[in-house]
Amino acid sequence: MFTGIIEATGKIKSIETSGTNLVFEVESKISKELKVDQSISHDGVCLTVTKKGRGVHYVTAVAETLKRSTLKHLKPGSIVNLERCLPASGRFDGHIVQGHIDQTARCNVIEDANGSWLMEFKYDKNLGNIAVDKGSICINGISLTCFDTKPGFFRVTIIPYTMENTNLGILKAGDHVNLEFDILGKYVQRIMKEKEA
Repeated sequence: MFTGIIEATGKIKSIETSGTNLVFEVESKISKELKVDQSISHDGVCLTVTKKGRGVHYVTAVAETLKRSTLKHLKPGSIVNLERCLPASGRFDGHIVQGHIDQTARCNVIEDANGSWLMEFKYDKNLGNIAVDKGSICINGISLTCFDTKPGFFRVTIIPYTMENTNLGILKAGDHVNLEFDILGKYVQRIMKEKEA
């Protein structure tokens, strides 16, 4: 389990194709602290460390993960957000994040709000996911609060610290991001659908 509080960013050093999978070599300041078989969130996607090198670690993304996320668009030099799993004794600062991407979204607008940034995202409402005003959303692994929600649309406000310490600082209008919707909202939605059936 993750909380959506990013520890570091990593740079993709190389990408290798292995059947239908992609193997990513990631360089980061926390790579040397990781262990093989440890789960790490990469832009919100839970991946397992398979190998380590000097200042780098390796993870594999399978076909299903690539289909649902933006990982398939990564290139050498791309920057990803990293978070290790929450330890049992850790402080819960964000919200419950599983590392299971529901779908991607397109960033429509990035607007300077004089001390913060307003970002608008559009996603495919036909996939059945919902964003709720003042509810949690995970964008590229970052725990955020959404507002002005409509079917397939929401806004978030980004503070300077987040812009400076995650890859949202290099996001451009038109770029796509990974979304994980709030787990509590997903369970409520499923229960309501089962009652209607």
